[in-house]
Amino acid sequence: MILTVTMNPSIDMAYDLDHLQIDQVNRAKAVNKTAGGKGLNVTRVIHQMGYDVTATGLLGGKFGEYILEKLTAEQITADFTKISGETRNSIALLHDGGKQTEVLEKGPKITAIERATFLKDFDLLLDKSDLVTISGSLPQGLSPDFYTELIKLATQKNVAILLDTSGASLAAAVKSDSLPLLIKPNAAELGALVNKKIDDQDTEEVARLLRTPTFAKLKWISTSLGSNGAIVKYGDQLYRAEIPKVAAVSPVGSGDASLAGLAVGISQHREPVDVIKTSMTLGMLNAMEAATGCVDPKKFQKYFDLVKVFKIN
Repeated sequence: MILTVTMNPSIDMAYDLDHLQIDQVNRAKAVNKTAGGKGLNVTRVIHQMGYDVTATGLLGGKFGEYILEKLTAEQITADFTKISGETRNSIALLHDGGKQTEVLEKGPKITAIERATFLKDFDLLLDKSDLVTISGSLPQGLSPDFYTELIKLATQKNVAILLDTSGASLAAAVKSDSLPLLIKPNAAELGALVNKKIDDQDTEEVARLLRTPTFAKLKWISTSLGSNGAIVKYGDQLYRAEIPKVAAVSPVGSGDASLAGLAVGISQHREPVDVIKTSMTLGMLNAMEAATGCVDPKKFQKYFDLVKVFKIN
């Protein structure tokens, strides 16, 4: 079983606008509401691809109940720790021919008792898990090293962790003695770990950084380059992934779908090239759907065959 962790889930609301007008009334052409947060997007894609997955994290209030109802309707197994605070909302405004403006709430403040309860629940879930994904931000009340604590618990039970976060939480995990099996930064997030600005066009600099001692102990690093694919470190080898142009409908959740692909590939003990191609394929398939964290499994093989992965010397 793959276990997905979403510590700061949300009701994701996407509003489709022709044009975003500042200081004016904006009327949406369409609204889509999903059980969201990066980890739940990962969960949904793994489930849609037919693999055994359970979602965990923190949920509270009426919004938390709504998320559980949505997951139940999708027949997704959920085992969340209940909190007293209200789960947050996240708003995405899709406008002006592909632009995206987001408004994200911080989320509830977690108490010390709720923190301890989740750690106990997580420890029990590890006994049934082959691999764990951890995604997204932390709610208030949890320190940046909280993910590091989860990684240590998983390491004690020989369960691999795939971590997709940023900022202080990512920095703490990279510096820890108990490392995740994989991290998934974009180029800017990778650069932030070494106090350097990088964009996703500078593939040579991304490759150079991945070969530095800072990242030597991390087995997997999948560095997203957006529509340019990815550069992936596996052990001492670097790979370049190139993806075809697709008719993208919405990019929201494509990074999470890519993590789902990494989780599926690694949990199935596939070869690195197949793992990378699976990741890229699911990211593309998500971009081709209007709903966040959704893919069409029937299209998988077609686009899998179009992804190119080659070694970087």
